[in-house]
Amino acid sequence: MSTTAELLKGAAELFPGEVVTSAHVRHFDLPLGAGRFALVTLDNGHDHTKPTTLGPQSLANIDAALDQVEKEAADGDIVGVGVTGKPFIFAVGADLKGVELLKRHEDALAIGKGGHDVLKRLANLAVPSFAYYNGAAMGGGVEIGLHCTYRTVSAALPAFSLPEVFLGLVPGWGGCTLLPNLIGADKAVSVIIENSLNQNKQLKGAQVHELGIADAIFEGADFLEQSLLWTASVLKGEITVERPLIDRGEAWDQAVAKGRFIADGKVHGAAPAAYRALDIIATAKNGDLQQGYDAEDQALADLIMGGELRSGIYAFNLVQKRGKRPAGAPDKSLARPVTKVGVVGAGLMASQLALLFLRRLEVPVVLTDIDQERVDKGVGYVHAEIDKLLGKGRVNQDKANRLKALVTGVLDKAEGFADADFVIEAVFEEMGVKQKVFAEVEAVAPAHAILATNTSSLSVSEMASKLKHPERVVGFHFFNPVAILPLLEIVRGEQTDEAALATAFGVAKKLKKTAVLVKDAPAFVVNRILTRFMGEIQNVIDEGTPVAVAEKAVEPLGLPMSPLVLLELVGPAIGLHVSETLNRAFPERFTVSPNLKAVVEAGKRGFYVYDSGKPELDPEVAALLKQGASVLTEEQVRDRVLDAVAQEIGLMLDEGVVAEAQDVDLCLITGAGWPFHLGGITPYLDREGVSERVNGKRFLEAGVASVPA
Repeated sequence: MSTTAELLKGAAELFPGEVVTSAHVRHFDLPLGAGRFALVTLDNGHDHTKPTTLGPQSLANIDAALDQVEKEAADGDIVGVGVTGKPFIFAVGADLKGVELLKRHEDALAIGKGGHDVLKRLANLAVPSFAYYNGAAMGGGVEIGLHCTYRTVSAALPAFSLPEVFLGLVPGWGGCTLLPNLIGADKAVSVIIENSLNQNKQLKGAQVHELGIADAIFEGADFLEQSLLWTASVLKGEITVERPLIDRGEAWDQAVAKGRFIADGKVHGAAPAAYRALDIIATAKNGDLQQGYDAEDQALADLIMGGELRSGIYAFNLVQKRGKRPAGAPDKSLARPVTKVGVVGAGLMASQLALLFLRRLEVPVVLTDIDQERVDKGVGYVHAEIDKLLGKGRVNQDKANRLKALVTGVLDKAEGFADADFVIEAVFEEMGVKQKVFAEVEAVAPAHAILATNTSSLSVSEMASKLKHPERVVGFHFFNPVAILPLLEIVRGEQTDEAALATAFGVAKKLKKTAVLVKDAPAFVVNRILTRFMGEIQNVIDEGTPVAVAEKAVEPLGLPMSPLVLLELVGPAIGLHVSETLNRAFPERFTVSPNLKAVVEAGKRGFYVYDSGKPELDPEVAALLKQGASVLTEEQVRDRVLDAVAQEIGLMLDEGVVAEAQDVDLCLITGAGWPFHLGGITPYLDREGVSERVNGKRFLEAGVASVPA
């Protein structure tokens, strides 16, 4: 059998680029005369912008520190051992860059086993161990603390989670086994499954304490001092930590069943991580920790060698890295300052945009529309939203007053936009209307002002074509709901100049949006792919496949919602309009469904009614549908839909709509909520063999979002 040191040495050799975390041991006397104490501080030598991670060499360093304190504890030289982190960071888990490099199941197994062997030692010391969660703690960082006898948490802690399931892993260094044994299966399922699948929701310090993960909570300013005072009281017997009795009966089974229900709702069985985690939680019911750790090792190794995790890490890196450094963005020094924003339109979309610009830029924002009632309604919406933020404590009264004072509405564009640096239109989606609006704005806005359009499918070049200065027009396409979806498609028209583009990217960054540069092509990226996807679903329904079969066919993708529920969210009229735009551009691939047209003409908001609480085909819609006699199976529908999507993405890349397949994935993840375990879409199409079947080649090189050969 390999020793832990050998396992970690072997793993470290596979991962030469690790940012190594050291484990410093220092000794001091605790307050209250409680005795000599050893404190281990995890620190990678960088400031808080580069959080501490746990690669194989880092684990080896913790192992060496534990060699030292284990001997001191056995010799009676110390009364306890504590673990804490550098300022603002405890530890944020395993280093995923190393995971990507692994090619063999046994190397993946060594990572799990090595982690367990090191962390278990914290539980087996001859003296009590204490974890002081002073800052951000995730994954393996959380698990270090779970192996300790006691835990304290800082009230200022901003982020605490076990995010592994979100990425396609399981909490594999004790999380699945120890957490339910500490706080009960129900709460553990919430942290491990529900929060993870809920866009990786983080816990704050107070919640960590309320859940019973931490035994005590102290203010951030003197957190370590107060934790050590508390430690002294515990060691002297002045404080006894009471923990609730864990229900190992039916409640445990119900919690696991609840977890399966949540996982089914989010991924529909399409990604294995959540189910593997739930299997381990179910196993942990008997309290046999070693059995749980062995199951974690096996699950970890299997998942590391699987496509979903590689896609998950790929997606994570796209959002964290590529999303922050957009491909093809001009030099930021070319960007012009934006000190006032104009919004043409005061409907819901325009009002949402006004609120976003106001909150993020904190500059004057002025709305215009065709009558005073609409203008007042738009400004009223923004004021009401600021009041909601005030009510939730997200802004104070002073800030609320200041924001409200910055937003105004006028009827006269000359009055509103004469000193604006950036004007965005969000009016009716029709070329003539938008050209007229831009002509009016150009006549009154200053020469340096950027003119942006929130069009979802129309040509930006055509929109700018009749202006004296088409070079300052740029597409600035947001996704609904504006406050939630991060994507912003920045569209370069044929005449758009570098300064306009640089300013658009600068504004996007301040708005905290993920900006992707796209060519001025019909419907850009997300709407073009979704329309092709939805169009194929609509085609098979029109040809004769029952609605339920067509919908169920794409469930294995684990998308956030079914195609027809998405259509309802977008609005059938908008869906129809985009399909008509694309049909004009590419009639051989994009159809206009007569059934969808009938649904829109009947004024229907969607295909479903929700009388029973769940979606059922609206009888009135069913009566409108005219279907052919060709009935496909779920598998046939799925093949057709995926083939269509693969073909469309291949054509978009050939046309240069975006720089690379990675940008298509980034757009679908951030603009349409497509799951991380698909990696957006192209890794999934590669993995399932669809890319080669349709286009004769993969979208991504082997080893990108897949296990290296």
